[in-house]
Amino acid sequence: MTAKVISFHYTLTDPSGKKLDSSEGDEPLSFLEGAGQIIPGLEAALSKLKAGEKKQVKVVAKDAYGNRDDKKVVEVPLEQLPKKDVKIGDMFQTGQDHHSPPVTVIKVTSKHATLDANHPLAGIDLTFDIEITEIRDATSEEVDHGHAHGAGGHHHSS
Repeated sequence: MTAKVISFHYTLTDPSGKKLDSSEGDEPLSFLEGAGQIIPGLEAALSKLKAGEKKQVKVVAKDAYGNRDDKKVVEVPLEQLPKKDVKIGDMFQTGQDHHSPPVTVIKVTSKHATLDANHPLAGIDLTFDIEITEIRDATSEEVDHGHAHGAGGHHHSS
């Protein structure tokens, strides 16, 4: 079976109906099926649709960004943080590597900051309003690289 590249427009809302993100006014998002580029629950639903199809997809937290994990919340002495004067809501990477997980400051005292490494949408059931714009066979280069190329996908600079 040939891997597919699926392109789609989406509007993402939380359980209260608040809009969290959207591709409206932008290029559709493209992903290589099976490459783990989008949340599992959304990929499973999109893989069953056809080009031109519109659907509302509900993805429970465990199939989206996972359930909240209290073990990912830690208290750290302020002098160990990469910047001075941290505030609630500040975000930074935990290491030098750009793949290091980001943390969010959720509490600050005179000596410590409490950091949360959970994804900001962890523990939240999500609703996507989807329109499939294109489904095509992936190129061998896309399969080798593990991602879609072109508009809405990944670009390589030459």
